[in-house]
Amino acid sequence: MFSPEQENISPSSTSSSKVPVKYGELMVLGYNGSLPNGDRGRRKSRFSLSRRPKANGVRPSTVHAACTAQAAKAISNKDQHSISYTLSRGQTVVVEYTHDNNTDMFQIGRSTESPIDFVVTDTVAGSQSNSDTQSVQSTISRFACRVMCQRTPPYTARIYAAGFDSSKNIFLGEKAAKWKTCDGQMDGLTTNGVLVMHPRHGFTEDSKPGVWREISVCGNVFTLRETRSAQQRGKMVEAESQELVDGSLIDLCGATLLWRTAEGLSRTPTVKHLEALRQEINAARPQCPVGFNTLAFPSMRRKDTPDEKQPWVYLQCGHVHGYHNWGSHRDRDRLDRDQEEREPGRSRECPMCRASGPYVPLWLGCEASFYLDTAPPTHAFSPCGHVCSEKTAVFWSQIPLPHGTHTFHAACPFCAQQLSGEQGYVRLIFQGPLD
Repeated sequence: MFSPEQENISPSSTSSSKVPVKYGELMVLGYNGSLPNGDRGRRKSRFSLSRRPKANGVRPSTVHAACTAQAAKAISNKDQHSISYTLSRGQTVVVEYTHDNNTDMFQIGRSTESPIDFVVTDTVAGSQSNSDTQSVQSTISRFACRVMCQRTPPYTARIYAAGFDSSKNIFLGEKAAKWKTCDGQMDGLTTNGVLVMHPRHGFTEDSKPGVWREISVCGNVFTLRETRSAQQRGKMVEAESQELVDGSLIDLCGATLLWRTAEGLSRTPTVKHLEALRQEINAARPQCPVGFNTLAFPSMRRKDTPDEKQPWVYLQCGHVHGYHNWGSHRDRDRLDRDQEEREPGRSRECPMCRASGPYVPLWLGCEASFYLDTAPPTHAFSPCGHVCSEKTAVFWSQIPLPHGTHTFHAACPFCAQQLSGEQGYVRLIFQGPLD
């Protein structure tokens, strides 16, 4: 979760102060405000991109064909950025990159080496601790992608596949998809690719899903390959750009990032606003319609620990109750809360309407950047029970997120669990106090 001091700083509001201009932020989908064991250093659930004291951007300059002395010098020179395209064992094309005073470069990947600004590891759906993710063999590249931000208004951010390593090189080996462009330049794709989707109508109440595309090493846009690591590239889409817009999604094959512009964040609910909505719901004293006990959402700091007053929901109908341990369809056994937590998909019968389905605790969505509007949290994702506004639930339920190497499915942005049920979410039905 981010501090109030960081909240919603737009570029225009900082230009005359000592606070650096903020270009935007990247959030990893699947985390509800922070990593399970807390954010540490460059490994965190969100990363703020601000104007650097000194520009560190680069742009392509000289192209060296074959294994010339100049090409070898460019690769070995640790002060020189370069991209090497290996065409065959005896032929490599090296493109030198030169300093660009007009841009700032930010690099993202799995590596913890110093050139990586934002360390991203594989997101495991519903994982509660970092240990849940460590047994998974990562499909995220060590140097996955780079974002170049214009240092002057309108602070345009552009994305490129692959990042420079500690020697300031990018190597595309023999097996990587690569080609010579019509103007004599080189381009290529990384092994598992970098996919981008720009929502239509931005990240607003009117947002609609866009089309997933692949971004090349030089920032060109292509249709998707047949599978993630196929040798054959897709078709070039010249009408589309690698410019990121508010709400752009970036998939690194193992983790998906959401890009929010500083201007977009200024229209987004703050953590303070979400906390006020939580207190407003609790002040209305919703009751369990069976036990008549008052329900309350726990504080946003305790967003993973069930509470005695925790609201629970029947996902089939949306009726909100307090926890009770009867109504199971499996041998009509009585369940304890821990067992229910371990087996969340067990079918239960709602005592209000007799609808049968999963019975789960409700959790407030705490990552404010995932919200499309500031409306009250009235809907819950199924099957995880994360609560947010209606338009936020509708939007994410329509977004096909990449999963594995060739499938897509909608998922909860707060925990990355694949959505289930007819819509992927349910409207919550609270009972007010009887007095």
